[in-house]
Amino acid sequence: MKLTFLGAAGTVTGSRYLVESGGERILVDCGLFQGYKALRLRNREAQPVDPATLSAVVLTHAHLDHAGALPLLVRDGFRGPIYCSAATRDLCHILLPDSGRLLEEEAAYANRHGYSKHAPALPLYTEADALDALEYLVPVDFHQRFTVGERFHVHLTRAGHILGAAGVTVDAEGRRLHFSGDLGRPNDPLLAPPEPATDADYIVVESTYGDKLHDPADPARLLGRTICETAARGGVTVIPSFAVGRAQALMHYLHRMKVHGDIPPVPIYLNSPMAADVTALYRKHRHDHRLTPEQVNAMCRAVTFVNTPAESIALNQRRVPMVIIAASGMATGGRVLHHIKAFAPDRRNTILFAGFQAGGTRGAALVDGAQEVKIHGEYVPVRARVVQIDNLSAHADQGELLAWLGACGKPRRVFVTHGEPEASDTLRRRIAETLGWSVDVPQHGAVVELG
Repeated sequence: MKLTFLGAAGTVTGSRYLVESGGERILVDCGLFQGYKALRLRNREAQPVDPATLSAVVLTHAHLDHAGALPLLVRDGFRGPIYCSAATRDLCHILLPDSGRLLEEEAAYANRHGYSKHAPALPLYTEADALDALEYLVPVDFHQRFTVGERFHVHLTRAGHILGAAGVTVDAEGRRLHFSGDLGRPNDPLLAPPEPATDADYIVVESTYGDKLHDPADPARLLGRTICETAARGGVTVIPSFAVGRAQALMHYLHRMKVHGDIPPVPIYLNSPMAADVTALYRKHRHDHRLTPEQVNAMCRAVTFVNTPAESIALNQRRVPMVIIAASGMATGGRVLHHIKAFAPDRRNTILFAGFQAGGTRGAALVDGAQEVKIHGEYVPVRARVVQIDNLSAHADQGELLAWLGACGKPRRVFVTHGEPEASDTLRRRIAETLGWSVDVPQHGAVVELG
């Protein structure tokens, strides 16, 4: 069995792994590269593997850095099944067309305002490309063992990161290879803890927070304090948020704080039609999370859903205390960019990031203290307070990653991926020191024989 690292090696985005056995090939994940321009340019390169030669794709979860390149793969000739959990299938039906639509809108905006270096600017892929890719999604149950081709036997385990997130176990040639995907936290308020990989000979583990420990403080307390302080200044709290997982966690926390009087009675807006659609899936997939139907209904009542562009624009004209939750979580696109343009120049306001910010994103620049950020071709001054609450993250920290690995038995070898270089190398050292295992941080394009 041979493993090739086609993404998420040396970086925290672009998850994609090629597994080969006896002439058969499968991909685990097919994600977009995000962040630094040098990484984003990889999205426009030729496919590293002929899509027509792949027997199948298996997804860990629906986030774009794990599934966002599927429209490109199908457009370029892939015609096999794309296996995933049922919730991941439903999330992809929301996220992928939206991604294609945003890419088209961004290209059109660049052409209208003439700030692209290309004439004309072309989208990476279109909404139609995304809809084509959806036709190949095949949902499978957790722990259901299924066969791919003649060589591979695969099953999914719960990873806890977002709704439907999975670890992927691949058996072939008498060896077991497990991909952690993105691992959630053991005490997440919405999701069950990630299940350990049992009897794995080889483990590919993420390292987003491989060099950090989350603040043990209650994230709701930090969130509430920030909102209270901003409201006292007469300001607006803008929260860039991932539409999947993070937005729902924020809604849950804000509902609880409203009930207990921990935040002032300011209006809370969820300005993300996608997040609204995702929240509806919490009703459909009731067994994939911890919340009761009553809790789901209550967190929905805690916010005002913003649907139309006109309603979104109107928020930017308001200068009264309020909370706006809008995608995207790293301020790489979406409606939140218009809110940052409107509110970042005012010192009364706060931009609150609720989780990890990948290098090269606007979110990372803001958290690092940028005095201005470029949005839609123009520089916007940043005078608002910028706050990051790391322990709202849906990623396990270093201690939680080590605890998860320790529950997996003793593999022959571990590969640390999906992290910035320092995070990955720090986790590598900790695994070697505390567990005594053979562990490597592979480079992009590395090929390993699993013999």
